[in-house]
Amino acid sequence: MERAGLTDTLNEQRAAAVWVDVVGPAINRYTSRRYVDRGVMHVYLTSAPLKNELSFNRARLIEAINRAVGADVVKEIQFH
Repeated sequence: MERAGLTDTLNEQRAAAVWVDVVGPAINRYTSRRYVDRGVMHVYLTSAPLKNELSFNRARLIEAINRAVGADVVKEIQFH
């Protein structure tokens, strides 16, 4: 994977996949789409109050996602 240059892409996919484990099923229910692009995780939510609440916990979410992936993949989270 490293020789092919796919390690970063694989870790980005893992980061998007562990979102459910980090936030839990109750919050994931309001997530319509998520992906990681160049260190920025984009999360599309259907609830404005939840978007506001999660924005206050950005640093903790980034830390938990990176810990679950086992690499420093996510540098920032943008909620849409």
